[in-house]
Amino acid sequence: MVVAVLTTGILKFHLWIVSMNKRQCYALILGASSGFGRAAALALAAEGFPIIGVHLDRAAAHAAVEELKNKIQSYGVRTLFFNANAADANKRAEIIAALRQEFAERPGSGVYLLLHSLAFGSLRPLVALDRNEAITQSQLEMTLDVMANSLVYWVQELYAEGMLLRRGRILSLTSAGSHRNLPMYGAVSAAKAALESYARQLALELAPMEITVNAIRAGVTDTPALRKIPGNERLIANAIMRNPNHRLTTPDDVAKIIALLARPEAQWINAHVLGADGGEDAIDITWWEDPTGS
Repeated sequence: MVVAVLTTGILKFHLWIVSMNKRQCYALILGASSGFGRAAALALAAEGFPIIGVHLDRAAAHAAVEELKNKIQSYGVRTLFFNANAADANKRAEIIAALRQEFAERPGSGVYLLLHSLAFGSLRPLVALDRNEAITQSQLEMTLDVMANSLVYWVQELYAEGMLLRRGRILSLTSAGSHRNLPMYGAVSAAKAALESYARQLALELAPMEITVNAIRAGVTDTPALRKIPGNERLIANAIMRNPNHRLTTPDDVAKIIALLARPEAQWINAHVLGADGGEDAIDITWWEDPTGS
């Protein structure tokens, strides 16, 4: 009887893989135009997933966004991009309305994978003798809202609209900043910790739909977001010293993990913070020295 049950379970799993039409399984990426979001969009498009990208860029970056869209379309997948603030409730409602029409025209389609890759927050100390130097209430709330709470708001809207596909994936990008502290990083650190907590809670609440929710803890990566952190050169040097591979994580490293998690075989990975850093966070110090002396 045990063998029969196992065989039935395996058969159902393989039938689900066969019936999974990737053209109906959209990947919605918040923060799609650069860094992790950009790399993930390309990796998922290469796997055959249609891409919905939400990004916020000025006119100077439009050429790069068009180049990205062309690369995605070269994989033969449908591509929708929205230049809008993903943390703005009104803009979110407009995008949801557009997706409602998109999926109505393509019955059976929906969001299979949601990736939260928004990196915009205030880099100011929590306390300072000069109150003008300390973070304000509005800055603190904005950082938490953009970098953590917005994940919940998007999931709420997609769930209520019936747009989340069964056995889908919800992923977010966290960092070692959730449990390590840096000067002026307090608000972002709190946001990353909240993001990880939301992943666990959403995994619990979305279990009836068999949707998995995980946070990916990327290693230090040379992205536009990193370059905005004061003292980023020291962060880079420290990460290269600590990492067993003595190099930084790249957006492509993380995108490959996202593509793996999108596979049906990753169904049982749920409610975790997954390290994608080559072992960097496990190491405190090494005696490695740059052989070039730089």
